Amino acid sequence: MSARSTTPTLSELIATRLSRREVIGGLLAGTALAAIPGAAFADRSHDPSTLKFAQPPHTIGQDQAVSPGHAAQILVRWGDPIQPGLEPFDPRTFNAAEQEKRFGYNNDFLAFLPLPVGSQTSNHGLLCANFEYTNPELMFPGLGIKTKLETMTREQVDTEIAAHGHGIVEIRREGDIWHVVEASPFNRRLSALSTPIAVSGPAAGHPRLRTAADPEGRTVIGTLNNCSGGVTPWGTVLIAEENFDTYFGGDPKKTSEAGNYARIGLKGKSRYAWSRFHDRFNVDKEPNEPNRFGWVIEVDPYDPTFTPVKRTALGRFKHEAATVVVTPDRKVVVYTGDDEAFEYLYRFVAARKFDPAHRQANFGLLDDGTLSVARFDDEGGLVWLPMVWGQGPLIPANGFHSQADVVIEARRAADLLGATPMDRPEDVETSPLTGKVYMVLTNNTKRPPEKVNRANPRSDNRHGHILELIPPGAGKPGTAHHDADRFRWSVLLLAGTEQDGARYHPKNQQYGQWLSCPDNITFDNKGRLWIATDQGSAQANHDIPDGLYACDLEGEGRALVKFFYAVPKDAEMCGPCFTPDGTTLFVAVQHPGEDSTFDAPSTRWPDFRDDMPPRPSVVAIRRHDGRPIG
Repeated sequence: MSARSTTPTLSELIATRLSRREVIGGLLAGTALAAIPGAAFADRSHDPSTLKFAQPPHTIGQDQAVSPGHAAQILVRWGDPIQPGLEPFDPRTFNAAEQEKRFGYNNDFLAFLPLPVGSQTSNHGLLCANFEYTNPELMFPGLGIKTKLETMTREQVDTEIAAHGHGIVEIRREGDIWHVVEASPFNRRLSALSTPIAVSGPAAGHPRLRTAADPEGRTVIGTLNNCSGGVTPWGTVLIAEENFDTYFGGDPKKTSEAGNYARIGLKGKSRYAWSRFHDRFNVDKEPNEPNRFGWVIEVDPYDPTFTPVKRTALGRFKHEAATVVVTPDRKVVVYTGDDEAFEYLYRFVAARKFDPAHRQANFGLLDDGTLSVARFDDEGGLVWLPMVWGQGPLIPANGFHSQADVVIEARRAADLLGATPMDRPEDVETSPLTGKVYMVLTNNTKRPPEKVNRANPRSDNRHGHILELIPPGAGKPGTAHHDADRFRWSVLLLAGTEQDGARYHPKNQQYGQWLSCPDNITFDNKGRLWIATDQGSAQANHDIPDGLYACDLEGEGRALVKFFYAVPKDAEMCGPCFTPDGTTLFVAVQHPGEDSTFDAPSTRWPDFRDDMPPRPSVVAIRRHDGRPIG
């Protein structure tokens, strides 16, 4: 847990701790719109879920597994060329220059953007993929599980840096098979090694972002730890920087940003060797460089000449997702979580309105608006607290001298406003059918019993939960007022087993499966929720694979969770997204074989060749009969 203020939790503010029985009672009774169905149909003998696919074995294996009646095709892997003229991938000889022309490592967020722009084509488009981080022990031969950073070479380090960032590839389906179009002019890598990224919004040009290499504080080389993201209504992609603190060496306590860096979790003990060869990753030499990461970046996949932009108005923290929705009066709203224990949920409302008739007119919308942070109460209410310089505690007396200081130190600003500390806010997505918002809380093993509250109802929350947030007007497409000051909320499900105090549909044990550590989510065309999981090192202890699950959100099958796809051993499930017609589901399989090595991996998925290590990959899933999935 990062250093933080002493802002009390809700349970402390009301000076009482809800019992487990009271918590569950509140989940069921908090709001009629979000009630989990129960005794009214508990005695019915049929499966109430609208999801009728057969579930694969709920077991860990060296290979992927998918629901019977579906095919899971390996579409693109780490190291595959995205430009023509490259030799077949050889992990023993490739270098940084090659890596910038190949698919990156640990693919996470995925987006499918149809071609041409503005169409709803489902067999031709651009696949956009984040490359979150690297596992050098799986990328390079001869390294141990706990890689000694001093043993890594400059070439290995530069190859790692080049493997970070983002990738855009043109893909096309012929029959049931998807192909990468290697010679496409759209194909592009955003590399942490060499790609210039502009800075816009309140922090652009601020002295706290200036470095020797960028004295104006307006251009950053690369983007780091890109986890989840989002797609805008005007067809750009937002990619979110998450655990950027892990890349920097040096002593942050000796810098003028010591308090800021402590709050963001930067300790100067990097998990990477980058600071040995690149001064910008050493805070002793470039004390402002960490302030240049932790932002949301906008990219136009349809324009290979577009310079990506860090939109600083959305705040700086460990972003998970950047989900965009438009209100009935065309206001643009972005939801984003801060993925760490006891951190917060944020929302940005743009000052200008979306112009559906002029695509280019929307490119600066995310530079001006109001950033807010969420406070949940124990009566099922949520209030958005504006993070505006000069208002409330965000004043010079507390170290905030402009809106730039507010967004740079968004966490500390949220502390002072009294936001609700949550159990690792990860993905936040809005239902296209109802406008309700679903917030994934992956886990929090550090929450003690005296710190529970109705929005975070379990201490030692090892398995996580999902909240349902209800803006005014929610219930039909396009009617929700996402810019409202107050929402209602309830708990959709508590993950884990019955012994963990889990709560699903009453028939979940009979017809569905339990899950642990929900992470990324998406929706199909019928408004059903698809849930990717990330158990991390707990996967073996739980004895279930990470993978993809799905459930209804409305009707009598609400919260009855079914298992659809399993990733291979030690991998994480990321980035699920559908084609517009729902017939292809893309998923990102990240770090297969984690906690093993290149020379002795726990799996060799997806190639299963003795000369090839495990490779993070994107998988395209289709039904054998070609109908929509689910």
